[in-house]
Amino acid sequence: MDFSAHTAFQRPMIGILTMDEPKEMFRGNRNNFIDIIRTGSEMGVPVCVVTVKDLRLKGNKMTGYTYDLVTKTWRRQTVSLPHVLYNRIPQREDEAKPEVQLTLKACLKHPQVRLFNPSFFNKWSLFEWLSKGKTTAKYIPLTRKLTSSSELESMLKAHRAVYMKPVSGKAGKGIMKAERVSVKSAKKTEYLLSIQEAKGGQVLRFAKMADMWEKIKEEIGNEVYIAQKAIPIVKHKNRPFDLRLLVQKDYNGRWDITGIGARLAGKMSITTHVPRGGSIDDPERLLSSTFGTEGAKRILARARKAALAIARQVERKSGQMLGEMSMDMGVDVHGGIWFFEANSKPMKFDEAHIRKKSLERIIHYSLYLIRQKNARNGGIGFARAD
Repeated sequence: MDFSAHTAFQRPMIGILTMDEPKEMFRGNRNNFIDIIRTGSEMGVPVCVVTVKDLRLKGNKMTGYTYDLVTKTWRRQTVSLPHVLYNRIPQREDEAKPEVQLTLKACLKHPQVRLFNPSFFNKWSLFEWLSKGKTTAKYIPLTRKLTSSSELESMLKAHRAVYMKPVSGKAGKGIMKAERVSVKSAKKTEYLLSIQEAKGGQVLRFAKMADMWEKIKEEIGNEVYIAQKAIPIVKHKNRPFDLRLLVQKDYNGRWDITGIGARLAGKMSITTHVPRGGSIDDPERLLSSTFGTEGAKRILARARKAALAIARQVERKSGQMLGEMSMDMGVDVHGGIWFFEANSKPMKFDEAHIRKKSLERIIHYSLYLIRQKNARNGGIGFARAD
């Protein structure tokens, strides 16, 4: 398929934006990129991979990477400037580089290009935005910036257990849990620190808060952390689980729930993330074991409503035009819904029905962006891809 020609009357073009890699052409999840390209092909919409280094916003031609679905090979070739750039720059460190920031800002101002999800989220900003929203504040656990041992101890006295998370964390990396425990036999207080590791975690015991704080400082280094009240979430066979929701905009540019999965914590793990030992499960099955079938359905309906309210608030407060986000939500022992995390660049969902719909929605929302841009510029629209 030749993508080099470009006129206003041709099909829309979607570019997956990532970073260059001299030996491997480009960085990022190739299997994910191939799935998007395949879905685009099935829907009649060409998709290519574009690096920040090769992106040329002046003119109509640039270098990109296309994938041949028959020969299963990548090809470097000249492509036209995409109408939509789907931001999949893989690392925060890359996105923060001055030259990358300049490129992203130029994309946002470009008259012909729409940028899909401009940046990663910052956890602290998320909780600030959501805790101030009339419809979202009730879903937010007490959250503070982790700045001193005295603030942490104050939280532990009030709540007994606190999670500590890096504001720029991903997939559970760097998460810790602090607990204040009364030892009745010795009539004293001890402190427990659980540190998340690759496939589990270690638990350290301290006699003094000051000693635990020294270990926490050693672990966090120069990273900025938040401290968050631990919510007693429901368990299945003594293993905590939470909900993973994928929220995306549809062909009409409206937020909708693409799907809900569940993640069951691994043994000895303080998070439910699959890369940290968690496993995938069915949310209705897990919830039913505690709340019954009807109770599970009501909780999932409330989770959907919460997720849509959160997506709208995040988009409003960020001042950015967003198209998708994944969310981690907990359900407490009383059936209450709690928001834990959101990711503007979701990892792929392994549930087949969610995965298929998510790929189609990436294409559908891209077409919506193009239609909106054309309408404002007085251009023609594109035919709907179903």
